[in-house]
Amino acid sequence: MADAAPLWATVVLPVALILAAVCAAGLDAVLSAAAERGRAGTVRELGVRAAAPLREGLRLLAQQRRRTTAADTLLMRLGVALVPLAAVLAGAVLPWGFESVSDPSVGVVWFNAMEALAWAAVWLAGWGPNSVLSLIGGYRFLAQGLAYELPHMFAITTAALGAESLRVGDVVAAQDGLWFAVWMPAAFVVYLLSALAMAFWGPLGHPLSPDAAGGAAVELTGVDRLVLLGGRWLLLVVTAGFSVPLFLGGGHGPLLPGWAWTLLKTAAVLALLVVGRRLLPVLRMERYMELAWLVLVPLTLLQALFVAVVVLNR
Repeated sequence: MADAAPLWATVVLPVALILAAVCAAGLDAVLSAAAERGRAGTVRELGVRAAAPLREGLRLLAQQRRRTTAADTLLMRLGVALVPLAAVLAGAVLPWGFESVSDPSVGVVWFNAMEALAWAAVWLAGWGPNSVLSLIGGYRFLAQGLAYELPHMFAITTAALGAESLRVGDVVAAQDGLWFAVWMPAAFVVYLLSALAMAFWGPLGHPLSPDAAGGAAVELTGVDRLVLLGGRWLLLVVTAGFSVPLFLGGGHGPLLPGWAWTLLKTAAVLALLVVGRRLLPVLRMERYMELAWLVLVPLTLLQALFVAVVVLNR
């Protein structure tokens, strides 16, 4: 069981998640600029490229909100606000080292429930503007969610099965000596793939795809757009962070304190997901659904069966 973090950690948590999201967005901006214009020639140019997300955020803060005919503004803004809120609430069960803001007995289930909240959030953000293209983006996320959620759920359940507990702190404690990623590689890989889908990122960014003029975010401007896109980065950070206690031993590691190992592991997974945007091919929605149902679900079920046999024979 993870130790309870001090009360001030409740305030620090969203700030830390936002800083991590800004750093990840900066890395992505540097990689995008390098792909378009070549490598940065100087440190100053590198810094300018990395600061591009901050400049875009300031521009959106000053931009006026767009209004559409017969829009359900309340539902739209509720959906937009729920995206970052779901990410922060999911992050409440993340242990930093061996302490967490909250470590309930059903922490793994809580994390999965916040993903369901993100489903509703993106759909509402697409529904609210009363726009065809934004509605398409919202429904795409529902379809994508139905495809990724089952293998994702089986992957995180496999980690809980290995620890014989749904408490995140117990999952970390069970990996003292051997990380779950070593003997649950299929579950780990499927979890990382589903993390991209949960954050509708990279090859699984269909809800905001350019082929639908931006999908769920096409009618969003100003603060609304900033909050939705920022929430997507927060979801990416949280899903990357949750892979550490689930599969990478949490704060376990030599020499360094637990919180430092958690930070290093999270940064490594987050960098892998950001870089993966350029390494993985973009799958059409129907192709991804075929992959999920015909490959990922059976693969995670077999992994869970293997882990169950090991647990029963301990």
